[in-house]
Amino acid sequence: SALVLAPVVSLAQSDSIQIENAWSRAMQGRTGVVYLTIVDHGAADRLTGVSSPVADKAELHESFSEGGVSKMRPVASLALDQGKPVVLGPGGYHIMLTDLKRPLNQGDAFPVTLTFANAGQVTVQVAVQRPGAAMPMHGSGMPGTKH
Repeated sequence: SALVLAPVVSLAQSDSIQIENAWSRAMQGRTGVVYLTIVDHGAADRLTGVSSPVADKAELHESFSEGGVSKMRPVASLALDQGKPVVLGPGGYHIMLTDLKRPLNQGDAFPVTLTFANAGQVTVQVAVQRPGAAMPMHGSGMPGTKH
């Protein structure tokens, strides 16, 4: 009998769903936004809900452009195909946090729970970046850039 050793990873995952790169911008107001990447390693699934203890309400939203005007609408669910990462990022799908219970300060982390139709609930820690931060890139060390 072969022993299977599971690697210890700092990613949230169920048996089939893996969540990477969860981040948010620092926010002092009433609303916040969470971005992340979902990878479905199992059968096709759907993201059907989101929640976080730092906000009264969390919803999946989609940003889109209509006639040159940026708009946003709530999305009931998001389909996931096996092996195709779904990126929630600026200008597209994202998680909207409304009525924040505390400011989101740079360097903080807070939990967000995603509910999937098949995989159930997966909780991930969201890292708070500086205000106006762009999408973090893995290993894109850009020397000589100053902020």
